[in-house]
Amino acid sequence: MKTLKNILIVACLLLTCSCKKFLEEKPESFLTPDANLSSAKVARALANGSYQNLSGLLTGQPSSYGGNTWNLMEFMTGKANSDLGQTGFVNFQTLIYNNTSFYMDTWWQQMYLGIGATNLAIQKIPTITAPGLNDADKTNMIAEARTLRALYYFYLVRMFGAVPKVTEPAKDLNLQIPRTPAKQIYDEIIIPDLLEAEKSTLPWKDATGKVSMGAVKSLLADVYLTYAGAAINGGDQYYAESAKRSLDVIQNGGYTLFPEYTDMIVPANKNSREFIFQVQYAASIPITNPLTALTIPNYAGISSYSDEYGSVYPTDQFIASFPAGDKRVAEKQFFYTSYPNFKTPSETVTFKNHYIYKWFDRTAVLTTTKSDLNFTIYRLADVMLMYAEASNRAEGAPNANAIEYVRQIRARANLAPIGALSQDAFEKEVWLQRYFELCFENKMWFDMLRTRKVHNDVTGNWDNFVGHKTVFGATFTEKQLLFPLPKQETDVNPTLLPNNPGF
Repeated sequence: MKTLKNILIVACLLLTCSCKKFLEEKPESFLTPDANLSSAKVARALANGSYQNLSGLLTGQPSSYGGNTWNLMEFMTGKANSDLGQTGFVNFQTLIYNNTSFYMDTWWQQMYLGIGATNLAIQKIPTITAPGLNDADKTNMIAEARTLRALYYFYLVRMFGAVPKVTEPAKDLNLQIPRTPAKQIYDEIIIPDLLEAEKSTLPWKDATGKVSMGAVKSLLADVYLTYAGAAINGGDQYYAESAKRSLDVIQNGGYTLFPEYTDMIVPANKNSREFIFQVQYAASIPITNPLTALTIPNYAGISSYSDEYGSVYPTDQFIASFPAGDKRVAEKQFFYTSYPNFKTPSETVTFKNHYIYKWFDRTAVLTTTKSDLNFTIYRLADVMLMYAEASNRAEGAPNANAIEYVRQIRARANLAPIGALSQDAFEKEVWLQRYFELCFENKMWFDMLRTRKVHNDVTGNWDNFVGHKTVFGATFTEKQLLFPLPKQETDVNPTLLPNNPGF
């Protein structure tokens, strides 16, 4: 299999970590699997290598002008539009994508390359004996790698269902590995990895961006919430497990909501306050966060970027679905409709649509063209809403903590507290807050899949996933529940076939 063969490259080459502290360092040497592993620096390098492919969540798509892996989960929701035909948007707008369409192959490649790096770290770090490297240090570095391996697999099973199970570095090129059912991947890799990481002494927070205990438990809460729902349907006990982890993060992690939404686009706030785990970027290195340029209106003339892509922006119907007075939809909060002309700042450029302000790095836009913002995988608001949903399911009704956390989310949006709600009504309120609060953070599509529900922005109802008609006139079917395995992978590894239903 093409991508699994590429894991050999990862096994032979450890790149510097994506954490802020290490991001600006250049690799000084290469490390082979049979190298003399005899220093604490080597152990740290192995752990750091596990982070490298987190940038795969925001990887440019070859042959796609303005295309990026991040686009895929936003295009699929039916709540996003694009200024660019070259992104392949029309194929997802009309749901005619196939196993050669943009993004799927890049997601597959990046996640398996990440898995290859984590497998190497998990195998090699325990064997290292060196001055200044104690067992607790090694346990924590292995916990980082296990958490990241669980994260890479978590993306894969939600996107593709059954996938090849690879838990150690490749020893040869004979990689005709068949698919393993998604539930088995959860039961044998994702959940055990996270439970092991949970036993470590990782700190609750890490200002450099490395995996922390907050990240471990946030991911585990998300995994259990997903496992309880579709497509695994694990049972109500997993809602309780999810609620347990998310409450632990909220009460013990030391995280706090930012007072203002715009605090989240201040580079100085990276890895602090509300942010639990982020993909690390820095303006000082060649690979910077691409989302600022991708989301600036196409040819708007408001920035120093040579390309303003307009790659993804919200539909009018999604914008209109926000409740009256919701601060998140106010100008220059989550979205914006105008900005000063770059060459003539006294003139204002008014856009034809709302565009995304969540990734607007003002310094990059006006001066450097190199965004210093991170990309967030977990933040406190997400975990608070996870707790509200999971505890409501586990206990049969919303408890006081769940109601309070939803109140806080709504209060920041200038919305009134909710009244007494039934279990079902409260759940739908939580789902709705996730739609609004976490929009364009690559969360909505996975929420649709696990709940099998889609908010209809026109009627205000919750439609069943299968049968929901988007504002573009396309209808979700069971085919949309999984992405197709990329053709370039099935061509070199026929044991992956048959492909997912409908492909």
